Amino acid sequence: MVTKGLFSIVSLFAAFSVILAGCGATSSTVASSSPKASSPAATAAAPSSAPTEAPKKEVTLTIGSAEIPHSEILNFVKPKLKEQGINLVVKVTDEGLLNQLLKDKQIDANYFQHVPYFDSVKTEKAFDFVNPIKVHVEPIGFYSTKLKSKDEIKDGAKIGIPNNPSNEYRALVLLQQQGLIKLKEGLTTYQATPKDIISNPKNLKFVEAEPPTLARSLQDLDGAVINTNIIIEAKIDPKTALFREDANSPYANVITVRKGDENRDEIKKLGAALTSSDVKKFIQDKYGVSVVPAF
Repeated sequence: MVTKGLFSIVSLFAAFSVILAGCGATSSTVASSSPKASSPAATAAAPSSAPTEAPKKEVTLTIGSAEIPHSEILNFVKPKLKEQGINLVVKVTDEGLLNQLLKDKQIDANYFQHVPYFDSVKTEKAFDFVNPIKVHVEPIGFYSTKLKSKDEIKDGAKIGIPNNPSNEYRALVLLQQQGLIKLKEGLTTYQATPKDIISNPKNLKFVEAEPPTLARSLQDLDGAVINTNIIIEAKIDPKTALFREDANSPYANVITVRKGDENRDEIKKLGAALTSSDVKKFIQDKYGVSVVPAF
């Protein structure tokens, strides 16, 4: 009886051990075949396998400029260029210095001159520049505080004209178009002075002066041919011109850069921004007849 009871206990213990062994094997198998769960700390510490792109370096582009309308047009495109990684710095400077500053690499470009003016100074000053971007024309006009029309110009009237070569030629051509004078033939270099006049029916007396002084001197003259940017700076309404150039003027104001820099990516982006439909609308809305888009 005791033996049989003992046998039964041993048998039961053996069976229980087999069951425990089976459970242990199953747990081990599941543990080895399942992926290990990562702890939050391990996940946070694990480096990202995705490559990180280095932030693009912003490029600074410095442009020497006349004040109006040049700097205003440049400032209008600043936000668009900023989006493209270009920090546009506009420096309003004496126009007589802007080409030399460009030559000396103190600025990246300038925006104040038209091509005939540039052509008149580039050889003398040895400027190795190009003009890749035409932006606007400022039709030059005839202004007076004493006269109401061209027909009121009297015999011997004192007429002010710019004294720099290309603008002096431009002013004389405008007066010729109005039938007030006649220039000699063969003036092909955009240069002329009153000495090149061969017919002057009203015996006009010409006062040659620095362009910025002409607006201030109107009270001392019967009239003057003055650049539009100077008229705007002097707070004179450009619509008061007795007559002006038409929209076909060849005197487009340009962005000028050192030769080779026209291929720089930031200069190309500047050109695209300045000749966009947004800039055309800005010019037309802000300046009306006094500034005309050249693109």
